[in-house]
Amino acid sequence: MTNYKGVMIYAEIAEGKLGAITKELLGGGRKLADALGEELCAVLVGCNVSHIATEIIAHGANKVYIVNNPLLRDYETDLFLSSMVKVVEQAMPRILLLGQTSAGQDLSPRLAFRLNTSVVLDCVDLSIDFDSKSLIRTKPVYGGKAMAAFISEDYPQMATVRLKSMPPSVRDDSRQGKVIEISVGLLQSVSRTKILGRFTEEAEGIKLEDAETIITGGRGIGSADGFKKLEELTKLLKGSAVGATRAACDAGWVPTTIQIGLTGKIVAPQVYIAVALSGSSQHMAGCSGSRTIVAINKDPRANIFKEAKLGVVGDWNIVFPAFLRKIEELSQG
Repeated sequence: MTNYKGVMIYAEIAEGKLGAITKELLGGGRKLADALGEELCAVLVGCNVSHIATEIIAHGANKVYIVNNPLLRDYETDLFLSSMVKVVEQAMPRILLLGQTSAGQDLSPRLAFRLNTSVVLDCVDLSIDFDSKSLIRTKPVYGGKAMAAFISEDYPQMATVRLKSMPPSVRDDSRQGKVIEISVGLLQSVSRTKILGRFTEEAEGIKLEDAETIITGGRGIGSADGFKKLEELTKLLKGSAVGATRAACDAGWVPTTIQIGLTGKIVAPQVYIAVALSGSSQHMAGCSGSRTIVAINKDPRANIFKEAKLGVVGDWNIVFPAFLRKIEELSQG
């Protein structure tokens, strides 16, 4: 497939800025492009987004393809899909990467179908098979209990990448690149959905996806008041946030927006403190990428201890307050 060249990433914009996942895709994509000896490019789809192209180039892209259209002000599957198909068919990248985000998960399978190719979702590692120049896509399977590597002969070779699986690119404003505007004839009638309104939910503190440390409580916490105790630790640890298992969310103790697991959010913090949770495969699928897992559980046979690097067997009502006091002492010098 000599007609397919280079690595392309789908650039996402969050609140008018380049999304964190995009910087990570640029970092990972740059390594793949260098390994192949080919170019790295990005696709920017939206309304009045041209000014972000310069930042994308500073983060390592050789080219930025831009689709600017008033109909693309908000994400709508059919309109963004049509735009991406046009760009990819024109650029013909060897590799196409998207983030494992709500937009990426929605767009990637539809795009793969339209391009007559395949896509591997939720990858945590990407590399090149130098004999075939194919993309090796590695992802967790069986609820995070094993890793599987996928390879195919379809082009472009597509994957979505889990947040925090790759180091972000380093910005260098001296980098030079090319910006290519692409005109896509879009009609509102193409879209099968209509946005009637947009509501922003106010949230205090750092987002789970951005937290360096996450303190997660499970069914064993016992009540909403128990989670307030976990929140005390976030006041001492900079860049930390509280998470919860599905059982705790279903009980109504905390909002579903902080649920971690197969049916919740997928996170990969530096430190993951698991308090009074068993460590089911469904939950571990959402946090298996954590650098260090610390567990507190009174059941020595709990599965969480198989996943944790450090663990304490004991009642969290006794262990956690002692842990909190120690952190307080250390923070005071």
